[in-house]
Amino acid sequence: MAETDKPSASTGEFDRISKYFRPLVKDAPGALNLADDAAVFAVPDGHELVVTLDTLVEGVHFIGDEPADLLARKALRVNLSDLAAMGATPLGYFLSLSLPKRIEDAWIELFCKGLTADQGAFDWHLLGGDSTSTPGPISLSITALGTVRKGQALKRSGAQVGDALYVSGGIGDGYLGLLAAKGQLPYGPEADAMLARYRCPEPRTRLGQALVGRAHAVMDVSDGLVGDLAHICAASGVGAVIHAPSVPLSPDAAELVADQPSLYLELLTGGDDYELLITGPGQAIEDAAQASGIRVTRIGEIVQGDRVMVLDADGEELTFAYAGFRHS
Repeated sequence: MAETDKPSASTGEFDRISKYFRPLVKDAPGALNLADDAAVFAVPDGHELVVTLDTLVEGVHFIGDEPADLLARKALRVNLSDLAAMGATPLGYFLSLSLPKRIEDAWIELFCKGLTADQGAFDWHLLGGDSTSTPGPISLSITALGTVRKGQALKRSGAQVGDALYVSGGIGDGYLGLLAAKGQLPYGPEADAMLARYRCPEPRTRLGQALVGRAHAVMDVSDGLVGDLAHICAASGVGAVIHAPSVPLSPDAAELVADQPSLYLELLTGGDDYELLITGPGQAIEDAAQASGIRVTRIGEIVQGDRVMVLDADGEELTFAYAGFRHS
C-alpha cells in the first residue's frame, strides 16, 4: 500500500500503514506484506479474473457522520455485490483512501476494524492500495477481485424473451435508510432498522455463485429496481414487465409504507438495495435460491420490446419522474 502526497512529517502516513493496514494482509501471500509496489498472485486453473471498482465520496455517496467501521464495511460490500452479480468468488481487494487532515488515527483504527470484520465474514483480504491526503472530502475507492470459471461469468446481456424475473431479499430498505439518515423518517425501530441496512447492506455472494449456469442475466440493484432492470433490457435487447404488487418489501419497510403510502413508488426507483435482479428459467432460479439459502421473489417477466413497464394491481402502467438514482 503506497503513500503519496504526504502533507507533513507529523502526519505519520507510513506509521499508519504499518500499524493499521499491514495487519490486514497477513493471510494474503500475494500482498507481499505491503513491502512492494504491487501484489502478485495467480488465478486458479480454469478460472477467469473478475475486477470491479467503486468509489465513495463524502457528501455524494455517504453523508459523513457514519461510524468509520460501517463506512469501511459498506465500501467493501458494494463491491462484493458487484462480484455477486457476476457469480464470482471473492479473492481480494485494493484500497485507495484519500483523507483530509481533520481525520485522526482513532478514525482510521475504527475504519480498519470494519475492514477486518468483513474480511473474516467474506473470506478475502487486502492486497494493496494507496493512501493520500486531500483538501477535499473523504474519498475511498475499492478495487475488488474475484474468480469465476472460464466462460461462466453472469452478465446483463443474457436476458431472453420469456424469462422469469426475480429479485432477492426486499426492495426499498436502502432508500428508506437514506431517508432515516437524513432525519426524514419518524424515529422508531423500523427507521433504525432501515438505517442499519443502508449503512451495512448484505451482498448476495452465495446466491450469485449458485446462479452460475442457471440464470440468463443478473445485476445488482444499486441505482434502483426500475432503472437497473432497464440496464439489463438495454444490454439484452429486450423489454420487461414488473408487477408492482409482487415486489417484496421487508417487514420494516412494509410497516413504514403502511404509515406513508406515498413512499411506495419511491421504493421502486430508490437505490442502495444491493439485492440481485435475475432473469432466467423460474425453477432454475428457485433452485439456486434454495441452495444458497437466500430468498427470491418472482416480480415479472422478460418480454419483447425495449422498455420496462411497471403495472399496478389492476394492470395499469405506473409512471415515474425518474427511474433510478442519479448523482447530483
